Amino acid sequence: QLSEYTIIRDNNIFKLMKRNLPGPFTFIVQANNQIPRMFKNKKKTVGIRIPDNPVTLEIVRELGRPLITTSIHDGDGVDEYTTDPELIHEKFGNLVDMVVDGGYGRNEPSTVVDCTGDEIVIVRQGLGELEF
Repeated sequence: QLSEYTIIRDNNIFKLMKRNLPGPFTFIVQANNQIPRMFKNKKKTVGIRIPDNPVTLEIVRELGRPLITTSIHDGDGVDEYTTDPELIHEKFGNLVDMVVDGGYGRNEPSTVVDCTGDEIVIVRQGLGELEF
């Protein structure tokens, strides 16, 4: 499904992603023209995240398609509402069609890896330790 929304020309990047996903990583790669307009940015990139979370993986399996989402931003800190399902519903329930209660999430951010340049760059070291 990566090829539907991304351009990954380097087989080493594909292998790196395959080795580390699912897991606590976000890989920034080149987007193609299939990315919905609301997610397009000036850099023409997209973050690929496949969490090691059974609820998320099962939703994707059932849909047969990837989930395209934005991230919840907490500013500089980690707010409880991003990991407590009841607080998520309280804060965002009127803005979305459904909130799935998969239990409390983790507060540690993912490791963000930029794969768009000549070299792979860790933009943010998070929970994941990258295996090359």
